[in-house]
Amino acid sequence: MALYDVPAPAKLNLFLHVTGRRPDGYHELQTVFRFIDLCDTLDFDLRRDGGIHREGESLPGLPPEQDLVVRAARALQQATGTTLGAQIRYTKRIPSGAGLGGGSSDAATTLIALNRLWNTGLDRDALLQLARPLGADVPVFVFGRAAFAEGTGDILTEVVVPDCSYLVLQPQGSVPTSQIFSSPDLTRDTEPVIISFFADWQTNQAQEKARCFGGLPEGRLSGNPFFGRNDLQPVVIRQYEAIRHMAEALQQQGFHARMTGSGSCFFVEFNTQKPAFRAQQKISSIMLGGKSETQASGQHDTSAIHESPRAVVKDSWVCSGLSDHPLRYW
Repeated sequence: MALYDVPAPAKLNLFLHVTGRRPDGYHELQTVFRFIDLCDTLDFDLRRDGGIHREGESLPGLPPEQDLVVRAARALQQATGTTLGAQIRYTKRIPSGAGLGGGSSDAATTLIALNRLWNTGLDRDALLQLARPLGADVPVFVFGRAAFAEGTGDILTEVVVPDCSYLVLQPQGSVPTSQIFSSPDLTRDTEPVIISFFADWQTNQAQEKARCFGGLPEGRLSGNPFFGRNDLQPVVIRQYEAIRHMAEALQQQGFHARMTGSGSCFFVEFNTQKPAFRAQQKISSIMLGGKSETQASGQHDTSAIHESPRAVVKDSWVCSGLSDHPLRYW
């Protein structure tokens, strides 16, 4: 028995507000998660010896016991008492350290897929209980819907998000989440909003899009298309020169871009894929270049990433926004 090519989609944080810090050190957040069709894929072959073996790594050199995929599989084993195991192969397309939730998504897909492969019969609420200790972003992928998230990101309420496309841009380098959340520069006192306020904003935005659709050459609104802000973005931009270069270059080209999660990726919203592809071509012709002098010499600078201004984009994807996780009905 086996399950092949099981998708694990990336996510975007449409906004991310840090509203406080708890005594245990965890941060209180408000955000809206939505999925996009940039996906890792995983294969699961049944093992009857109880072993959990992986092929492919989310991070080079990551020990199996630290791999979220392995931890998710073992958590399901322990919760259900199953004697079955799995050979797990995964193909990474979602970059690490990019704010797209790739590792968390892989873990959630593992819980959902092995629950089916092993016939362990847990419902979604039970899988959510297993997801929470694995990481702050894992629950939303098990939840399976676009969600307004509160608490540490694990109190989830379904929200309706409009059909649209995104140009997702990856700068050189990656960002460690823990470093950004521990930064003294991070503000932790954003005023909380209520979900109906976000819903009303979306309604007004949809009405403006309806008036403007087709009238803008890039298929996007002339004003800021985003709700709220990402409180982590100013901290990342101050600490990482390459990311600052990309953000500044996008602004100079007239694109309203927002960072997702703790970075490093940014996204630009469009009504449809066609203008997103046009923008991707424009950005690629302007912002792709060679390696920096630091990279060419083999030197590594972990405090800041120094890049040539011409080489501010490492990779880019045109993605469709998803309202549901591909495995929602599993």
